[in-house]
Amino acid sequence: MDWLSRLFEMMPVRGRLDLRCSYSVPWRIEQGPGVTSEIPYHAVLAGSAILDDAAGGRPLLLKAGDILLLPGNPRHVMHDGSGATPLPARNRAAENFTISENLGSDERLDLLCGHFAIAPLHDRLLRGYLPPRLVVHAGTRAGKGTAAQLAGLVSLMRSETADDHLGGHAMLNALSTAMFALVLRLASETDATSRGLLALVGDPRLAPAVAAMFKEPAHAWSLPELARLCNMSRATLARQFQDKLGRSASDLLTDIRMTLAANELKGSSLSTGAVAEMVGYQSEAAFQRAFKSHMGVTPAQWRKTQPPEHDVSLESAVPADRKGSSPTVDA
Repeated sequence: MDWLSRLFEMMPVRGRLDLRCSYSVPWRIEQGPGVTSEIPYHAVLAGSAILDDAAGGRPLLLKAGDILLLPGNPRHVMHDGSGATPLPARNRAAENFTISENLGSDERLDLLCGHFAIAPLHDRLLRGYLPPRLVVHAGTRAGKGTAAQLAGLVSLMRSETADDHLGGHAMLNALSTAMFALVLRLASETDATSRGLLALVGDPRLAPAVAAMFKEPAHAWSLPELARLCNMSRATLARQFQDKLGRSASDLLTDIRMTLAANELKGSSLSTGAVAEMVGYQSEAAFQRAFKSHMGVTPAQWRKTQPPEHDVSLESAVPADRKGSSPTVDA
């Protein structure tokens, strides 16, 4: 199993389309900050949008075909760039989705807005290894490879939101989930990010080390052994991990192991010692210390607070006051 499939097996992600926006200039959207177990996404179907930099940096221009992910779920503002007072917008509920629109007649922005829900605590591994904002371009369906696949998927989502089709709600959420996997795949194949896990696996020299740790996390991987897989020196491997990931190979391996251990503790009746051995710890005491340091609670406490067969629920992941709601649109 490849590393990305293994990652999703470790921490299931569920997608949800929140609304489709159709705005004429001038318009403005303000959203967040949201809960950390959700990653908002915006897919530009037509038109363009400006994303302000919360840190005061250069704004980001998003064009048709661009898909934006914001792993930290921060407060973010998108607008048309005119600086004019936005036209009033209203939400119109359809059977399977919500449309947010204004009454202008100029060239319109067509935008899909949604989010990906990840189980709390598990989301720490995923968010911690992704950049604060991630943008990929879906290309065209006439192209080849992942970009064309993503373009086709977004086109299908656009078709599903053109009308209330039977099963549309389930389809849109399933397609949103698939979008997440394709966005990460495309980002790892391109230069969409210069740091983080995707930058690491996008480097063909370093990818073997990452793949090995995801495939066999219980193995006692040493830095020299990983360096040999990558045909580089130990010092070079260590430097490359720090430069691209901001963490060591040992840190990544521990995160993988603790995520797997947390899953086993909540989903099986295996003893703590058996789980420790399964994820590569010969000493139960060492595992107990590592788990508490990483998760903030002991393995027994974690198991006690997690119901069996727990899964990510989009309904439970969204606060009650946000269910069925949309990003704030300035009127």
